[in-house]
Amino acid sequence: MVSLFWHNVDPIQANGQFCDQGNQYRSVIFTHNEKQEKVAKNTRSQVSEKIGKRVDTQIMKVGKFYPAEEYHQDYYRKNPTKYKSYRGTCGRDSRLDSVWGEKARQP
Repeated sequence: MVSLFWHNVDPIQANGQFCDQGNQYRSVIFTHNEKQEKVAKNTRSQVSEKIGKRVDTQIMKVGKFYPAEEYHQDYYRKNPTKYKSYRGTCGRDSRLDSVWGEKARQP
């Protein structure tokens, strides 16, 4: 569900997401095949048109995958208070609202 992805990232932030900066936080869609790559590129173009800005989300073929440490897995469920605080202080929700309006965080 690519639309869910788009509505949960800042597609114009090139080297990070919200207050998290650096290459490891950039917005990327990893694809397994040509069909997925085509969908990713088409939806990236649609998003760019919709928001009227260049989209910096990268599209790359999937490579070696390293799962995050266990304490990062489902962090929002394991630490709901800390996660909500992070979302608020990091400006995530307000930025999503400014990019997507009422469709923020929705498919």
